[in-house]
Parts: sequence; C-alpha cells; structure tokens
Amino acid sequence: MRRFFDRLDLGYGQKLFLMATLPLILSAVAISVLVTVQSRQLTEREIRSLEEQLIAAKRAELRNYLSIARGAIMNDYGRAAPDDEAAKLAVTRTLAALLYGQDGYFFVFDYDGRNLVSPRRTELIGREWRGLTDSEGTPVTDELIRLARSGGGYHSFQWPKPSTGEEDRMVAYVIGLQDWRWAVGTGVFIDDALDTVGAARAGVEARMQRTFLWIGGITLAALLLVFISGLFINIRERRLADAKLKKLTQRIFDAQEEERGRVARELHDGISQILVGVRYALDIARRRLETGDARASENLQNGIAHLSGAIQEVRRISRDLRPGTLDDLGLGPALKALAEDFGTRTGIATEFDTAVFRNRLDDDAKIALYRVAQEALTNIERHAGASRVSIDIRGHLRGATLRVADNGCGIGAGGRNRDGPATGLGLRNMQERIEQLDGTLTIQSGRTGTVIEATVPLSHLLAPQDAAEPDRKAHA
Repeated sequence: MRRFFDRLDLGYGQKLFLMATLPLILSAVAISVLVTVQSRQLTEREIRSLEEQLIAAKRAELRNYLSIARGAIMNDYGRAAPDDEAAKLAVTRTLAALLYGQDGYFFVFDYDGRNLVSPRRTELIGREWRGLTDSEGTPVTDELIRLARSGGGYHSFQWPKPSTGEEDRMVAYVIGLQDWRWAVGTGVFIDDALDTVGAARAGVEARMQRTFLWIGGITLAALLLVFISGLFINIRERRLADAKLKKLTQRIFDAQEEERGRVARELHDGISQILVGVRYALDIARRRLETGDARASENLQNGIAHLSGAIQEVRRISRDLRPGTLDDLGLGPALKALAEDFGTRTGIATEFDTAVFRNRLDDDAKIALYRVAQEALTNIERHAGASRVSIDIRGHLRGATLRVADNGCGIGAGGRNRDGPATGLGLRNMQERIEQLDGTLTIQSGRTGTVIEATVPLSHLLAPQDAAEPDRKAHA
C-alpha cells in the first residue's frame, strides 16, 4: 500500500484523504453488494411465493369451474351409453353454454384430437388438432389428451385471449370422460397474476434503487465529512509543522552561533594570544640582534615554543571540529584519543575500553556515536563534578553500543526524571542524532552518577572485513 501511494506521487494531505476514503468506499460498495444480493434473494423468494399462491388460487378456481360443469352434465353423461349420440349432443350444448367472465369457457376434445366444443373459438370445432403447439412450441392438444387419459391435470401454454385477440399465458385444467373418450377442460388467463408479480418485482426494484441512493448519499456525506476533517487536520498539521520548522531552524541558528562563538573564543583566547606572544618574542629578538645582544637567541627560542603551542592549539580545535583519526583509523581510536585528551585536560580519571569487532560502522553511525561521546564528556566536565569516567564501545548481534558512565551528581536536579526525556540542548542533540539512525538512547541518572547508552542497529554495520586486512580496520 505504501509503495502504491508512493507511485501515485501524491501529497501528504492527498495520501491522508485517500487512506481515509478508500476503506469507506470499499465498505460502502461491500454493503451495497451484500444488501443487493440478500434483497434480491429475499425478493425472489417472496415473488415466487406470491406467484405460486396466485396460480394456486387460479387452479383452485379452475377445479371449482370444472366441478360445476361436471355437475351440469352428470345427468346426461351418467345415464348414457358409450354410443349415445343424443346424450353427447346434449352434453356439448350444455358445455358450450357454460360461459363465465369475458374469456372463460369450456372446451372438449376427443382422444383422436378432434375439437367438439369451443364456444369462444368456433373455427376450431369439428377439426382434428393433433400436434397443435403454441407460439413457444409447447404441445397443446396432445398434452391435454394425455392428461385426460391419466385422469386429469393442469397444463400451461400460450393461447389467444378472446377479449383482446392477443396471446397470453393460460392455465388449463382437464379431466377425462373415459366412457366417451373425451377430454373436457377449461382455462383461465393468468396475465393479471403475472401483472401482479411484475408490479411486485418493479416495486422491489424501486425500493432497491432508493436504498442505493440512500447508501450513496450517506457515503457522499461521509466522504465530505472526511474531506473537511482532513482539510482541517492538514491545515492544523501544516501550522504545527511550520512552527516546529521555525523552532528547529532557530535551534540550528543558535547551535551555529554557539559553535562559532566557541571557536571564536578559542581562537581569541588561545591562538590569538599565543601568536601575539610569538610576535613580541620575535620583535624583541629582532631588536637585540640589531644591537648585538646575545640574549636574542633566547627570545627566538621562546617564540618557537609559543609557535609550537599555537600549532598544538590549532590541532586541538581541528580535532574538536572533525577528528582526522575518526576517518583514518575508525571510531575506536578516535574515542580513545578523545578520552585521553579529556583526562589530561580535566584531571578526571578516564577509562576507555573496546572490543575489537570485524564489522565496521558506516560513516553516519561513527559520527553520531563520536558526537554523543563528545557531548557527554562536555556535560560531565561542566556539570557533573565527577572524579571518574568510563567509556565503552563494542559491537554485538543487535548492532553497536556506546556506554559513557560517571560518578558525578547526576542530572535529575535539572527538572528531568531519571529515565525521562532529555530537556537540555546537548542531550536533545544526542537523542536526535541517534533517532535519525533508528537507534535508541537511554539515560539513567541518580545521585551516584549518570549512565548514557547509545545503540545503533545492525543495519549500520558493514560486512565483515577480510582477515588479511590490517588489524586497525577491525576497529569500529
């Protein structure tokens, strides 16, 4: 997902809005699909149930009609012989007269397919209709005769509606008069039932569309709310970021000015005064040489000594700014030189210990750990009042760890908890340097002293060096 956003080349606010809206849109789509599927399933079950109930009512109506017709012809049919033509004629007349509604009538086919009664479609009477099918290819006559032979049943097919002349779906019920080999039946058109089912389906579709509109409206409102919230958060974050950036820029300027002031003081108080002494010594030596005074060589020696001191001071300042040992020999020798110089300058007993490890630190890690040690020693010199300091640097399976410990008064009196975040500028610089390397900085302070541990992860250690390389390259 992160790579996808990076490829889109979007701004922070756009990424935030996209990350907030994508789950919402996907959830709305999933809910819509789920509602649609379940609604359609429920609707189809309800519509099928309604259709079955309507058709069942039509079938029950057909049975009632046919029971009435059977009762009307029973006197003639029950007393007649199989070849009683007079009784057959009376029955056909009775059935032809039994009309109901605009389209209701009774029909009769003999088992050979010849139509005997069809009052609504008289053109069918007297003709044989075996093999008759409707517009959809459904057998009509043959199926009705088959049902009559088996005792009776229902059959559905397309048939012209007498009142309109157009084809509609008909459900017919037929029984057999086995003595006469007749199929007697009637049918009702179920277009009204189908219209009712269609209206129900259309109502469901309309409700589903309204549901979709509601879901879409709610989703749109939520997106608008997310957009407004994201815009507000973005503006607020920009203001906070600008304030932090200004604060950080000011801190950088302050640090630069502090460093420039320190270098300027050291140049003025150290090198400048030494060079002034050299100038006076050389000037006195020049005058004594002009007068032939034998003490001129003494003044030259003093000038040379002062000049050597100036060279040493320049080297010290250069080492404080960027020690050459760090680039040439590695972190271990640079920290050792720093510890020795600290002990010589302050008189504090300073111990340095390191374990040789063949994984060398990269440049960023070396500089960061060296500056942490340098800042820690500066704080010890200025504030701790310690008499003993120990520095330890070593590599391990998780990376590399620098440990600086002293027996001073601690830094808890400065308004900071023992394991809490650093509040001073120097301690904050330590924290930021290590955090930039994805490392950890822990500070434990009390009345018996302070321990600072800085750890950089294994990703900042280079591959092991070849054993044939000089031992110095095995140092950090």
